[in-house]
Amino acid sequence: MGELLSLDFMRQALVAALLVGLAAPLVGVFLVQRKLSLIGDGMGHVSLAGVAVGVLTGQQPVLTALAAAVLAAVAIELIRAKGRTSGDIALAVMFYGGIAAGVVVIAKAPSGSSASLTAYLFGAITTTSRTDLWVFAALALVVLLVTSMLRPWLFAVANDEEFARASGLPVTGLNIALAVLTAVTVVVSMRVVGLLLISALMILPNATAQLLGRSFRASVRWAVLIGVLASVGGVVTSFYAETPSGGTIVLLAVGVFVAAALATSALARAGARRHRRAERHEHEHGPGCGHHAVTHGDHVDYVHDGHRHAAHEGHYDEHDPARHEASKEAANR
Repeated sequence: MGELLSLDFMRQALVAALLVGLAAPLVGVFLVQRKLSLIGDGMGHVSLAGVAVGVLTGQQPVLTALAAAVLAAVAIELIRAKGRTSGDIALAVMFYGGIAAGVVVIAKAPSGSSASLTAYLFGAITTTSRTDLWVFAALALVVLLVTSMLRPWLFAVANDEEFARASGLPVTGLNIALAVLTAVTVVVSMRVVGLLLISALMILPNATAQLLGRSFRASVRWAVLIGVLASVGGVVTSFYAETPSGGTIVLLAVGVFVAAALATSALARAGARRHRRAERHEHEHGPGCGHHAVTHGDHVDYVHDGHRHAAHEGHYDEHDPARHEASKEAANR
């Protein structure tokens, strides 16, 4: 680890990875809620056209990519909100138009080769300059601040757009803000994981967080933690394994998701085996059924032939009073 930190370009790479790990999941959580998991890919393709313009004109590719992605983000939301073109068709236009424009424009650049785009397509974190790092830091700070300020309203729109509109929220404006944040996140991440892989870093940590978190706030925290671990851990792993950083980061995020899915599935099966059902009977418990009712936490048990039964999802659970008291005493310790 000391060898890695002694190299200036690797220190810059780790900072860039940290910024991406923080920013990408904060935007991705709202995309997952809105079932727009692939919009990052669309923004990435349009950003590719912006990069090509920057290479052709000799401008900073990061800034031209940002301009192209933001313009596309605003355009697609206005088309989706005002026009008759559905969201998926507008997204497809961005996908194919962006990547085609990138290839055509880069062919006119002095280098005249599409190979110039490789670092942006697949990531080249070790070539991140100090200037790039400052730009990324500023953009990541914008993402963090805006998502923190708009989180309640973005969540309301992502959860139920029609209800949010009926409640008087500026839905179109919030959708445009989310699209612009997505565009900014794509540009921040393009040198770290590449334009073709950035969507994975916005989505996978949030998909994993949904398995682990029991609330929206907890899921966001899990997503950011996983995003940072995958980004920084992927850079460190790629350094020692001599593998591309972008692919390594995404594979690490995939591995965390698979591990979380297997663990939660195993815990669910174990919980199901401990779930005690009452014996089958035709009797329906309820007020006036003739059996003694006993208050049990937030529900009512009915004493039936010496057993305590509680209605649960179309069947009755067997409740052991002794076990319940023991667990309650343990919780109070």
